[in-house]
Amino acid sequence: MWQKTVTALLFGALSFVLLGMGFGGQDGGTTAYKKLSAQEAKAIMDSGDPYVLLDVRTEEELQERHIKGTILIPYTEVKSRAASELPNKDAVVLIYCRSGRRSAIAANDLIKIGYTRVYDFGGINDWPYEIVTGASAAKQ
Repeated sequence: MWQKTVTALLFGALSFVLLGMGFGGQDGGTTAYKKLSAQEAKAIMDSGDPYVLLDVRTEEELQERHIKGTILIPYTEVKSRAASELPNKDAVVLIYCRSGRRSAIAANDLIKIGYTRVYDFGGINDWPYEIVTGASAAKQ
């Protein structure tokens, strides 16, 4: 009896996770905040599927270091610039900042204005993969 209960609970939890990650089709028009690990974000980047990489720090922070291929929109400007710079509200948007605070704010702002596939992977401080730094960062 307990095995059926455990199996049902595990199946329910897995279904909840998969639906929360966007694998269950339409969610009735509501999109929830989704936090990813650096590893999960990197897997999306390496998948070959299209995505937008959004850095929500300042221009100065971007000049110091960033992840190659990023678009910069400071978190304080996300609501006002998203429509023109991120026109596809159904695109996969991967968001990061320095430590994760600003990326969470920006992710929630994008969700509130209708973006449907927004994933916050925290801060560049926790990014274990390649980054562009120093003088070369200004050129990327």
